Amino acid sequence: MKSRILLVVFLCFGLAVWAQPEPALSASQILHRIQKLKVLGSVLYIAAHPDDENTRLITYLANDKLYRTAYLSLTRGDGGQNLIGDEQGIELGLIRTQELLAARRIDGGEQFFTRAFDFGFSKNPDETFEKWNKEKILSDVVWVIRNYRPDVIITRFPTTGEGGHGHHTASAILAVEAFRAAADPKRFPEQLKWVQPWQAKRILWNTFSFGSVNTTDPSQFKVNAGGYNSLLGKSYGELAAESRSQHKSQGFGSAAARGDSYEYFKVLGGEAPQNDVLDGVNTSWNRIGKDGAAIEKLITDIENKFDYTAPQKSVAALVQLYKELDKIKSSSYWVPQKLKEVQQLIMWCSGLFIDAWTHQPYVVQTGNVDIQVAVNNRTGVPANLINITVEDQNLAPNTQLDKNKNYVFSKSIIVPLTKAISQPYWLREKKEEYTYTVKDQLLIGIPDVHPAYVAQVRVNVYGEDFVFEKPVRYKYTDPVKGEIYQPLPVVPPATITTSPHLLIFNGQQSTQTLNVQLHANTKLEGRVTTGLRGVKYSGPQPADIVLEKGSTKSYHFTISNIDNANRAYVVNPYAEKNNDRDTIAYALALRSIRYDHIPAITYFYPDQAVALSIDLKTAGKKIGYIPGAGDKCAQILERMGYDVTVLDRTAVLTTDLRKYDAIITGVRAYNTNEWMNEVYEKLMTYIHEGGNLIVQYNTSNNIGPLRAKIGPYAFNISRNRITDEQAKVKLLDPSHKVFNFPNKIVASDFDGWIQERSIYHADSWDSNLKPLLSMADPGERPHDGSLIVGKYGKGYFTYTGLVFFRQLPAGVPGALRLMANLIALNQEQ
Repeated sequence: MKSRILLVVFLCFGLAVWAQPEPALSASQILHRIQKLKVLGSVLYIAAHPDDENTRLITYLANDKLYRTAYLSLTRGDGGQNLIGDEQGIELGLIRTQELLAARRIDGGEQFFTRAFDFGFSKNPDETFEKWNKEKILSDVVWVIRNYRPDVIITRFPTTGEGGHGHHTASAILAVEAFRAAADPKRFPEQLKWVQPWQAKRILWNTFSFGSVNTTDPSQFKVNAGGYNSLLGKSYGELAAESRSQHKSQGFGSAAARGDSYEYFKVLGGEAPQNDVLDGVNTSWNRIGKDGAAIEKLITDIENKFDYTAPQKSVAALVQLYKELDKIKSSSYWVPQKLKEVQQLIMWCSGLFIDAWTHQPYVVQTGNVDIQVAVNNRTGVPANLINITVEDQNLAPNTQLDKNKNYVFSKSIIVPLTKAISQPYWLREKKEEYTYTVKDQLLIGIPDVHPAYVAQVRVNVYGEDFVFEKPVRYKYTDPVKGEIYQPLPVVPPATITTSPHLLIFNGQQSTQTLNVQLHANTKLEGRVTTGLRGVKYSGPQPADIVLEKGSTKSYHFTISNIDNANRAYVVNPYAEKNNDRDTIAYALALRSIRYDHIPAITYFYPDQAVALSIDLKTAGKKIGYIPGAGDKCAQILERMGYDVTVLDRTAVLTTDLRKYDAIITGVRAYNTNEWMNEVYEKLMTYIHEGGNLIVQYNTSNNIGPLRAKIGPYAFNISRNRITDEQAKVKLLDPSHKVFNFPNKIVASDFDGWIQERSIYHADSWDSNLKPLLSMADPGERPHDGSLIVGKYGKGYFTYTGLVFFRQLPAGVPGALRLMANLIALNQEQ
């Protein structure tokens, strides 16, 4: 019975725990977890993005009040900018998902999501709901509430717009509506197959003071979240800073805080609290009825008798507590939750070490996986290993676990072709434009994917059987970092990658070559047909091949000139291997994303190319590119026909810059490269002598004030932006060279832009700088700071907030043509 109860909990909301190693807890941390057994209260915090959550409040609620605490982020942060790499969109969402999970491992919270896709900055909730499908995302919020059953819901933002971002306001509106809808059986009744309606006690807005916006007031209900926890050895402000600093892709490293710190609240629904966030909620074991008093007494006895020097002395009492909980015939949601916590405490207190690993970095369909499982009864509690199963195969016989002895068991398991590849569940189906497609209701809300292989280790402790589930991970030893664990992905026998991803036919080229690489993840033998879908081509014919594991075969396809200017064709490469009996198709590429602060991320995608027919002329050839926070513009400039050299500090200082027709800085280059101050004078000299400096957007944000000088004339960087990618654009001076050489730029060149028009506009510029574009979001006044250009000496300086870093990789024709004109500013007409 108990194994079945625990499985239900894991199916609903426990899958994310499998992605990471279990933490090693000190005796004081174990006592802290024992104390948490006594508290039956929960809080759900709701906001829009990764990094929106109040980590200090989450830390306080989870570790001081000992409430079960979770954060529901409506999105995975897919539409943000990336400070640590060039990943954008879905890939950035994958990174920020793992950053949130890393934050929760520190502050003690749990993590949930909806299916909403972060499409970038939105100025109002109406636009947000128009794109998201409000009812669909509301259903997800209701689903999480009905599963998690929070006593209190807290929003980060108000429904009235002070949060600024349209997604922020939308998150509060959805939270307030879901607060009521979750309790109404007529709302989303299809969910009631698995869950029951749930009414939280109240919903609060956690008011804030952000810069010039202060929504707090002394009359508001408040709690002091700045305390110190001696069992954890840190203040809640210190833990919160560590948690928030996991949002590295957003540059949210935070300083530790100590001392009193108050959080303020306004009531959005339900009864107003007087003394505590959970006022009026019975958080004791009496909550479950007549059996609660006896359970609470058992926990109190375990707490009072806990021995810091020998936590294993508490194991027998914890096993008895588990038995008593298992006897309770209660429908209370809290019993299975506490059973899970008690089982974890039994492992920690006993010092029982269980590990499951392989030395293979990945597992291949049709191949084998060699799995090892180790068990060590480090403190010598009475324990007996019953069995270890992986994929219903037994790895170990019944074994008495002697004190501090290592028992290691091995098994090689065949991986069938039917074994699912390790794809994040929200990427398994084709994404709708602004929401992910998830067809399995039980997966909605879950933050991460279940591991490919799980070892179920059945151990009898003090006469009671427990099944401890451990993910099988790839384990290796790094000569610098030591022992490393990573998730173990399942991959197909072969994957396909394509280069380049953008083919530009500009009237001067009749053919171009697309390179396709077939990568063998296991030995491939058979007759292989390769080809392209979506465009006419000439290329290789079917052939018998033998590819050894780890090898790659390259194919070269010739694509003829494409008619119809400004027409883009999506090209999908594929390979089909015929074994006489069946045909196996390969059309996915494998992408691995690796950063030290999060687990390795693996996902699969069709590695499409775009063949673009465009009327594109260029003038000037050599470009120096100074990278910033990460973008793919340099690669696209090469596809446009330019000779691009990436410049670092040394190159800028030691190179004769006059050889470059233009120098372009990547996004946030002045925010992320402190050395830009050192090269200011040389860049200005370069412009004055006839050069052309194009600066893409920068921002003064919490990375630190923008201290660097940028151009030869003064201007400020504002937070003005145009989020509607279809916003009408006015050319302020159609006769300007930017709009006439070497390409004629007209209003239609702003058709087909993606996500947004521009961000972080120039403001208060010197009269020597001239604004060239004017645009406005619906209902707003026009702003002219998206593109400013000025002559300095013999050369030109440009600052632009136009989001070229999104448009160029997407092959947006007008953006390519406009960038070509900016590069040609110092060239002769």
